[in-house]
Amino acid sequence: MHAVKCPGCSGTRAPRQYLCRACWRTLPTTTRSRLMRRDPHAMIRLRQLHDALAARTPLAVIRVSR
Repeated sequence: MHAVKCPGCSGTRAPRQYLCRACWRTLPTTTRSRLMRRDPHAMIRLRQLHDALAARTPLAVIRVSR
């Protein structure tokens, strides 16, 4: 499997992962648990994560909706 660029840093992440392990652990616990949910709102939360990353929001303060 090929590594993919992590949107949170200059490192790489595994395919099917949102971020590399280091960036993932930097997110608040509630944000990580919400991003792991598989429900009709999952894509909205993923878009919120990517929007926050594009706005250069520090990982430790990124929040996504329920």
